[in-house]
Amino acid sequence: MATKRRVVRRLAAVILVSMVVYGVHYCWVSFPIISGYGAKVLCSSVFVSGRNEQGVRQEELAAFPLSLGHFTVDYGDSSVTGSVWGLARTKAIYRKGLGATLVSEWPEQRVRDEHWLLAGPLPVLRDTISWPMGDRLADTIPAGLDAAALRKAINGIFIEKDTAHPIRTRAVIVVYKGQLVGEQYAPGFARDTRLLGWSMAKSITGAMIGMLVGDGRLRVDAPAPVPEWNKPEDPRHAITLANLLQQSSGLQFEENYTHSSDATKMLFQRADMGGYTASHPLKDRPGTVWYYSSGNSNILSRIIRQTVGEEKYHAFPYERLFYKTGMNSAVLEPDASGTFVGSSYMYATARDWARFGLLYLGDGVYNGERLLPEGWVRSSATPAPAALRGQYGYQFWLNAGAKGNVDDRMYPHAPADLFCADGFEGQSVFIIPSRQLVVVRLGLTHGKFDADGFLAELLSAID
Repeated sequence: MATKRRVVRRLAAVILVSMVVYGVHYCWVSFPIISGYGAKVLCSSVFVSGRNEQGVRQEELAAFPLSLGHFTVDYGDSSVTGSVWGLARTKAIYRKGLGATLVSEWPEQRVRDEHWLLAGPLPVLRDTISWPMGDRLADTIPAGLDAAALRKAINGIFIEKDTAHPIRTRAVIVVYKGQLVGEQYAPGFARDTRLLGWSMAKSITGAMIGMLVGDGRLRVDAPAPVPEWNKPEDPRHAITLANLLQQSSGLQFEENYTHSSDATKMLFQRADMGGYTASHPLKDRPGTVWYYSSGNSNILSRIIRQTVGEEKYHAFPYERLFYKTGMNSAVLEPDASGTFVGSSYMYATARDWARFGLLYLGDGVYNGERLLPEGWVRSSATPAPAALRGQYGYQFWLNAGAKGNVDDRMYPHAPADLFCADGFEGQSVFIIPSRQLVVVRLGLTHGKFDADGFLAELLSAID
C-alpha cells in the first residue's frame, strides 16, 4: 500500500511539473503575440481609422486570449503600450503618413528617428468629382439591375442571424458597370472610415510588383532578387518572382495564428519582416507545392523597396497606385525597418477598396491610363500550377476550380472567373469580370460568414 501511495505521489508530482512547464512555455511564446497584436490593432484603429477607443476594446480586444492583455493609449505621443500581467511589454507608435508601427527588436528612438520621403497629400474636393475618381455618384442606375433585390441582399449581410457568433459586417460596396449602386455601413462606421484589409494588402503588393515588371525593372520568370539567395549554389536561388507571387516558393514557413509560429513571430516580434522570412531554409522545390504564406508577400515588399530605392520607395505606392485611382484614404503601414508590411497592414475606406477592384476589373487601366502592364491582370487571375483547386494566382484568390472539376471551387454559386483580394476576419474585394461587378465586404468575423450565399443573392439582383 505504501509503495502504491509513493507511485501516486510521484505521478501527481510529474503531472504538476508538466503543467507548470507547459504554463511557463505558453506564457513565454504567447504573451508577446497578445501584447503585440493588441497594441498594433488599437494604435491603428484609433490613430489611422479615427475610431473610438472603447469601441475597439469591446470588439477587437474583448475575446480570449486578447482579453488577457492590458493596453494603454497615450494620446500625447500617439502610441499604445500592451502587456499581459505586466509581462511582454510591447509598444506601437503612430507616425503621420506612415500609420502605426510595432516597435520590435529595435529601440523605439531608432524607429522614431527614421525619416522617409513621403508622398504629399492631395487637397481634392472629392464631392465635386464624379465617381470613381471622386465621390459624386450618378442619379441613375444601370439597366439590368433590380434595385430592391440588391438592397435586400446588402441588408441581409448586416443582420445577425446567430448572435452567439456575430459576423459584424461593417461596410458593403457594390459597383456594377462602373457605377456605385449599393453602399451600407454599420453604426459607428461611415464613408470616410479607414478599415483594415489584413491580407488584402497582398493584392496591393502584387499590383506594385506588376508596375515594376511593366517598367522593365523586374522579371517574373527570373530568380527573385533576394540578397540572401544570390549565390547560384544556394537552393533558394531557384525561387522566381512568380513562385513568390503564387505562394509556391517552397520556403519552410508556418502560417498559423493559433499559436506561436513563423507568421506570428514575423508580424509581432521582428523589425525586418521580409529579411526574417528570407532567412528561412527551403523545404520544397520551388513551384511544386502551394502553401499560403504571409512571409512570401513580405519578401516581395522588400524586393519592391530594393528595386525602387530608398528615396522613392515610401512615396511609390501613393504616386503610382493610390492617387492615380482616387484611393486617397489609403495608408500602407511599415515594419520597424521601414518596409511596408505588404502581407497585412493597409487601411482604406470601403470606397477606396472598391476603386482598387475597379483597376483589376478594367484590366489595369484606370481613368484612361494604363497602370498595370498589359496581361498582368490575366496572369494574376491564372491559377498557379501548384494550386490544385485553381485557388490562387498572383497574390489574388481565384474561383477557377480544380483541374477537370470546375465545380470544386471556393464560391460554387459565383462565376468561375471571380477572383478576389481576401483578408482575415472576412475582408474581401470580389471582382467578377463576366458580370462587370466589384463587391467589397469589410467586417470583424471570427470564423467564416456565408460569402458564397451573399454573392449568390447579389448576383440574382443583376440581369
